[in-house]
Amino acid sequence: MQLVADRSFASISLREVARGAGIVPTAFYRHFASMEDLGVTLVEDSMRVLRRTLRDGRRDLAARQALPTAQNSLAILLRHVHDNEAQFRFLVREQHGGIAEIRRAIDTELRLFSKELAIDLSRLPDLAQWQPEDLEVAAELIVTIMLTAVADLLDNDYRGPGVESEIVERTERQLVMVFLGMGRWRSRED
Repeated sequence: MQLVADRSFASISLREVARGAGIVPTAFYRHFASMEDLGVTLVEDSMRVLRRTLRDGRRDLAARQALPTAQNSLAILLRHVHDNEAQFRFLVREQHGGIAEIRRAIDTELRLFSKELAIDLSRLPDLAQWQPEDLEVAAELIVTIMLTAVADLLDNDYRGPGVESEIVERTERQLVMVFLGMGRWRSRED
């Protein structure tokens, strides 16, 4: 993570990784099949943090109150972003660039998050009759909003003081709008 703190994964070499780990380059292959394998492992480890964060945020959904849910979820997310900044920077940076295997691993993890959230949403009485596809679309919107907030929070160094509270407030509003819209949505009858 230290090697990718300020640059993309594709820009680091196996020799740098081995030196950072205090091993000879050939010993690297005892642990990973390739640099891409190392990158995917970093994604999985980093996403474990994000998955735990989002699960914590979803615990309030049963209360069916959009604003407290958004506030609690964002407070948890903000704390985890600050506590695990290197992992979140890695995920945000690699999500749309760099190595294809890493992008696919991130995409797979995000789809898993959305599916888990869709299952949680299906347990809400007001959403119990929704079609699975509609639940997944709603979950994808929520996950996308949260990830955009993460990227914005990490980028706030360039935006000046007080920006974090603006990001949190805007994200809360976005989530509330999604939750309110979900209350009015009617799934198509197949």
